[in-house]
Amino acid sequence: MGEGLDSQLLTLIDLQGFDTRLAALEAEAARLPKQIEAIHAALAEAKKSLDALKLKADTTRKELRTKEKDLDVVTAKRSKAEARLWEVKNNTEYSAVLSEIETIKQEKAHGEEEILGLMELQERVAADIREGEARLKAREEQARQDEAVVRKKLEAVETELTAVRADRDSRARELPRPLLADYAKILKARAGVAVASVNSTAICGGCRVAIRPQAIQELKAAQALMLCESCGRYLYWQEPA
Repeated sequence: MGEGLDSQLLTLIDLQGFDTRLAALEAEAARLPKQIEAIHAALAEAKKSLDALKLKADTTRKELRTKEKDLDVVTAKRSKAEARLWEVKNNTEYSAVLSEIETIKQEKAHGEEEILGLMELQERVAADIREGEARLKAREEQARQDEAVVRKKLEAVETELTAVRADRDSRARELPRPLLADYAKILKARAGVAVASVNSTAICGGCRVAIRPQAIQELKAAQALMLCESCGRYLYWQEPA
């Protein structure tokens, strides 16, 4: 086995290991920030529903004020009508005023009912807001913790990425430039796998296509770098364990 070749093949195998690890780390580095975004989005959603409740409380409060003012007007109207009873000249007028008072009474009862309904709604909404605020507080705390965990993971991934890249680059420098360029081209064309093993099953570990017996002998001898005739990946012989 030629000394030069053996070390080149070993370097390629190592590079493949580094590149596989890098691909996994890079995928993780892309995924984790999305997790943080999702945590923030869920929190924003919870805040939005609480804001909607607060708006409802505000609207109810304003409506209640309007209804109370309306009721004051009706009450004043009734007092005026009752005062007019003393000034009427005949029965017809008297009956007319009485019927007016009756209408005002109904209006007042209806107004009071509406006010009661709004007060009940106000209490319900206030209770919902209290509950919502407590829940949001707990969710914010949980979100803070979750985000801290993800950020810590991300930091670890980025630290490892830097280290693996450095190791990969120093190992890559051991290969001739043209060989490194070929390796990079195959890596890109073949979904991140440029170096595949062949074992006693005699199939390419990359594309699962059978290797010719003649090629197996050459592979075992490892005298020259060999490419799979089917997928074009670099091949190496893996002794049975």
